[in-house]
Amino acid sequence: MAMEKRKPNVVYILADDMGYGDLSCLNAESKIRTENLDEMARCGMKFTDAHSSSAVCTPSRYSIMTGRYNWRSTLKQGVLFGYDEQLIETGRMTVASYLKGKGYSTACIGKWHLGWKWSRKSDSPEDVDFTKPIQHGPITNGFDYFYGIAGSLDMPPYVYVENDLPTAVPDHITENTGKQFWRSGPTAPDFVHEDTFPNFTRRACDYIRDHKDEPFFLYFPLPAPHTPILPIPEFQGKSGTNSYGDFCLMVDDVVGQVRKTIAECGLGEDTIVIFTSDNGCSPMADFAELAEAGHNPSYIFRGHKADIYEGGHRIPLLVEWPSLVPSASTCGRTVCLSDLLATLSEYEEDQLPDDAGEDSVSNLPLWKNPDGENVRDDIVHHSIDGSFSIRKGRWKLELCPGSGGWSNPKPGEEPEGAPPMQLYDLDADIGERRNEFHDHPEVVAELTETLSGYVRNGRSTPGSPQRNTGPLRWPQLNWLSGNC
Repeated sequence: MAMEKRKPNVVYILADDMGYGDLSCLNAESKIRTENLDEMARCGMKFTDAHSSSAVCTPSRYSIMTGRYNWRSTLKQGVLFGYDEQLIETGRMTVASYLKGKGYSTACIGKWHLGWKWSRKSDSPEDVDFTKPIQHGPITNGFDYFYGIAGSLDMPPYVYVENDLPTAVPDHITENTGKQFWRSGPTAPDFVHEDTFPNFTRRACDYIRDHKDEPFFLYFPLPAPHTPILPIPEFQGKSGTNSYGDFCLMVDDVVGQVRKTIAECGLGEDTIVIFTSDNGCSPMADFAELAEAGHNPSYIFRGHKADIYEGGHRIPLLVEWPSLVPSASTCGRTVCLSDLLATLSEYEEDQLPDDAGEDSVSNLPLWKNPDGENVRDDIVHHSIDGSFSIRKGRWKLELCPGSGGWSNPKPGEEPEGAPPMQLYDLDADIGERRNEFHDHPEVVAELTETLSGYVRNGRSTPGSPQRNTGPLRWPQLNWLSGNC
């Protein structure tokens, strides 16, 4: 009898606020030479038109985990913070729960940032009983093992949680400023900000070693290069840019450590390694300093983290899988980070139920052939203030008069008389500088109607209509209200 082929392991490395232009394999002019990521690209595939569903952290992570656009959840703008409750709906399929059902061991090590319910001593959100378990965290959402933090590394409380239990009770308050910024908050005795990233890396590599004899899914959401920007001494000054660039090199090194561990365990052929970022680079990187060094984290794209412009959501994406993905390949097709669930389910020859992965499209054909047919007709984006855009082919319609985020023109600061929306031909104007809203009303009408249909149907993929979890705020289409 022929032996059953081993299921491929899946290692998903998610950087936090790392720009497209920070990878030298995607930006030849990058002053940050990401040697390990470049090697990963040489061994696998790089995507040049990959996007997060949102320009900020929490909503992007929701889409990665659920295959559903983030604006369908109750979070319509902004992000969650360290004391906030869970965003993923009870019973909703996640990538972890799906793979667990397929016999995978599943683990999340790092920054969760999707909310959970702390045990509280009173009605105050910050009055937490750290001796008691959390609820509705990663373990509830399909992971067999979790070790990590509630939100970003600059968000209190500063405690590690292992599985559902805090590892220690806070006994002091910490705070810092500048690029090492974190908010003042309770800190556990085993929690040291500077060691958080190395701690996660050690544990991620140990997890791979400990599970080399069974198929596993390791979701490794890094706390870097987000603030606090804390490169360890061996990387300080190494990039030749600033501390952010040094921190990016530390991210690159961690990717090298993970890939080395996979190889040492003899798992190279059987492991899918994915590297990406949750959104574009943050202004906390200090764009002026980086520009003086000749570096632009957003590459040729307009805007940055939080924005509806390309710099907010066009992100690095590398996929390595020697058994299937051609080496040194480049894919220019449009893809979204929400596509992971559908991609894995197609590999398993499954069809997702109608109430799962409503906005997830399989990228498996592109993994096999980067020059194949487009898998997506279009893609929807969301900015920090809840503004929408929809991209179809060369056209991108932004349903706001400005950035919808942190770059100029900021919300409420748009020039008087500015068109209410923006339409850009990305083939001719990748920098999004010539608004053609008034020149192509037929394109505006088509894209608006497509987006409206996606909202009304609760999905952008084939299947029965679904309900969005909460009411949508959509001032550009004032007829659309309530739970649609």
